[in-house]
Amino acid sequence: MDDSLIDRFGDQRIPRYTSYPTAPHFGAAVGAREGEAWLGALDPTVALSLYLHVPFCSSLCWYCGCHTKVPGHDGPVDRYVDALEREIRRVGELLPAGIRVAHLHWGGGTPTIIGPARFRRVMELIRRRFALEVEAELAIEIDPRRLSAEIAAALGAEGITRASLGVQSFDPVVQHAIHRLQSFADTERAVDLLRGAGIAGINFDILYGLPHQTASSCRETVERALALAPDRLAVFGYAHVPAMKRHQQRIDAQALPGAAERYAAAAAIADALSQAGYVAIGLDHFARPEDELARALAAKRLKRNFQGYTADPAAALIGIGASAISALPQGYLQNTPLIGAYGEAAAEGRLATARGVALNGDDRLRRDVIDHLMCYLAADLGAIAARHGADARHFARERPALEELARESIVRLVGDRIEVVESCRMLVRVVAATFDAYLDRAAGRHARAI
Repeated sequence: MDDSLIDRFGDQRIPRYTSYPTAPHFGAAVGAREGEAWLGALDPTVALSLYLHVPFCSSLCWYCGCHTKVPGHDGPVDRYVDALEREIRRVGELLPAGIRVAHLHWGGGTPTIIGPARFRRVMELIRRRFALEVEAELAIEIDPRRLSAEIAAALGAEGITRASLGVQSFDPVVQHAIHRLQSFADTERAVDLLRGAGIAGINFDILYGLPHQTASSCRETVERALALAPDRLAVFGYAHVPAMKRHQQRIDAQALPGAAERYAAAAAIADALSQAGYVAIGLDHFARPEDELARALAAKRLKRNFQGYTADPAAALIGIGASAISALPQGYLQNTPLIGAYGEAAAEGRLATARGVALNGDDRLRRDVIDHLMCYLAADLGAIAARHGADARHFARERPALEELARESIVRLVGDRIEVVESCRMLVRVVAATFDAYLDRAAGRHARAI
């Protein structure tokens, strides 16, 4: 990518577009009442996806942008799992009878912190309350440093099919700077335990833009990771937002790489993965050619949700747990992130929905365009608009901005079709932002464009 484009666009603050409208634009006007109605109105013939959030970790990584806490003892975890089970029962009561679940994802935090016995208990309840498909993908996020043989065996026994392991960086200088010491041996042992338990799908998460990181150290991390033969890798740019995540204030901002260094690191990672035969998926994922994610890309059935890119076929996603977000046909719902308030709602038999947004026709149309751009780096405005009973003239106000991006050689415009230039694929969020009617570019709450 041209250096001038990196200088002018790289530091722009742009949403990751795992939803549209994005989470900062959810509001209290949508709450538990709407949640109950929306869940009850779901089509019983379509499959669902479940997301379960566990907001606890054994230690706090300073780069973390998730809703998580470090419990001092088992009490908070016990109480939280009780609340999680109450919400599962309540959601099951609200849903149409017999509705199927095609995908389940445990996220956090560190979900394995609940231990083998609690994990089995929750999985047993899910199977009682929902019609879990035999071929459903069951996924979980893993901290390799905290994975015991006992919990790995429990995951395998309960049918987990995919595990996402946080790697971030194998550079010890970077690890010290972000308060996450994790040796290659830790990661290798976790992979061996998971595969030994029958969990074949292995994903790695890698970050660039961390303090003291260089293109060279990022490439070295990837090359070491490839020795463990992961099926997929998610490569995220670190979002430094200390005003929102106070623990990030412990990171030395002077040690953070600038836009040019971030771009060089991301490009080095992408090059290493390309040379190893991985397929680039959208903005920041990579998969083996035979992996379901790569097949979904080729078949134009790729999706983007709060976990990133997915081949999940479900028509709706239900989030369970503190801060969890649901994506339903009518709009988005988010549970309170406050663990105490979440527990109180569950104990009283209420949904813990704190905010959300109901979609209007313009939201659905813009979301469709943004999803196409984020998944396929292209969008046919005329064809997409026609599916929503409109035409490309709906985006007349966006046309000058698109033409400017074309003059910058970031996109190609062919009639009503937008194609992101391959060398500028890392700027796809900048292109998507053209269609964001809510974006406040001055807010500073989002990740850098590069």
